[in-house]
Parts: sequence; structure tokens; C-alpha cells
Amino acid sequence: MSTISLDDVKKVAELSGVILADDDLEKFRAQFEEIINYIEKLQSVDVTGLEPTYQVTGLKNVTRPDEVIDYGLSRQELLKNAPQQLNGSLKVERVL
Repeated sequence: MSTISLDDVKKVAELSGVILADDDLEKFRAQFEEIINYIEKLQSVDVTGLEPTYQVTGLKNVTRPDEVIDYGLSRQELLKNAPQQLNGSLKVERVL
């Protein structure tokens, strides 16, 4: 059994940017303790001979090989109708 201290709870709250009142520290300590205990139970389950389950729906990625398609246009021909260019590329407004 793992023991979570109030200092551990404070450290996790600090790392996650959460401000906890002193009243909440004990509540969260107990909840963390329950989570750790549950994980320890899961680790004790015998899973020998079981295949890992990576995908439960049976769906597969649909992919295709990359192919270079030559449309017969040069870079200059493609850029001639661009509103703005810079160093042989399209120039667009900055997006933040």
C-alpha cells in the first residue's frame, strides 16, 4: 500500500497550477490514495497469455503511398497569380 502525504498533494497541485485550500488537501490526499491502491490492484492481475488490445473497433487507417504528380507548371507559373510573393513562395499574413 502506498502512502500519499499532504506534501505530495501540495506538490501535485503546484505542478498542475491548481490552488487548493487547506480544507481540500486531506480530501485530495484520500482520493490520490484510492487511485494508487486501485492501480496496485490492477498490477496484481495475471495477464500471462493475453494479447495486448490496441484497437477494439476493428477500424484500420486508410493510407496510400505518396506519389509525385507533375502538373506541368513551373513555380513561376503557379505564383504569377498570387497576390503576394516572397523568395519564390506565397506570402500570407501572420496567424497567431
